Amino acid sequence: MLGFGLAGLVPVGIWQWVKHQPDADGIPAVLRRVLNANGNVANVYFSPTHLAPTYPANRAANPPRTNGMEGLESEAELTKYQITIEQPGRKPLKVSIDELKKLPKHELVFNFKCLEGWSQIQHWSGVKLADFITHYGLGTRSGKAPSIDALDDFYTYVGMETPDGGYYVGVDMPSALHPQTLLAFEMNGQPISAEHGAPVRLIIPVKYGVKNLKRIGTIRFADERPRD
Repeated sequence: MLGFGLAGLVPVGIWQWVKHQPDADGIPAVLRRVLNANGNVANVYFSPTHLAPTYPANRAANPPRTNGMEGLESEAELTKYQITIEQPGRKPLKVSIDELKKLPKHELVFNFKCLEGWSQIQHWSGVKLADFITHYGLGTRSGKAPSIDALDDFYTYVGMETPDGGYYVGVDMPSALHPQTLLAFEMNGQPISAEHGAPVRLIIPVKYGVKNLKRIGTIRFADERPRD
């Protein structure tokens, strides 16, 4: 019995040790090293040409499952909704939903995966983030027109947060430029509902649902790791 008790104390002691390690980008350094190691492994097999499997639209859930309301508590900012784009050394740019919808529209039916262990085939429509970046000349250190074939000139990260700053994510640039990454404004052919992140949310099939930010308020390009 004593042996079981001592064994139970081991993970508690390890966790206490982890919590008292120096911070690195907002989390204990030992955890950041694990995340970086996982990222390095993923980079070996990740390719912008690797696409998530897609499905016929009639297989999509209707309505799709919703999860979490962080950053969506207030709808006051929706009356004059705009996405604010921030880049080092440049004036912020504001883009309305109507301006966004002028860009080519793409549909995506894929298996949305959640860290909680569930998945669901879902149907989303919107603008490719890569098209948005190219159209508005975003994301390059030189300020020159972006080229998907010249990644060296792009900033390392794209940070996004809700209008109220209540939820935020960071995405590496290759994932942001992935051809299936969308600034989505429709689900099942209809405008996105409030609980799913209206009017515009991030859909990024190469990441778990926790990264698929609802209600994009600000997009930031930088070489420093964003809040996440």
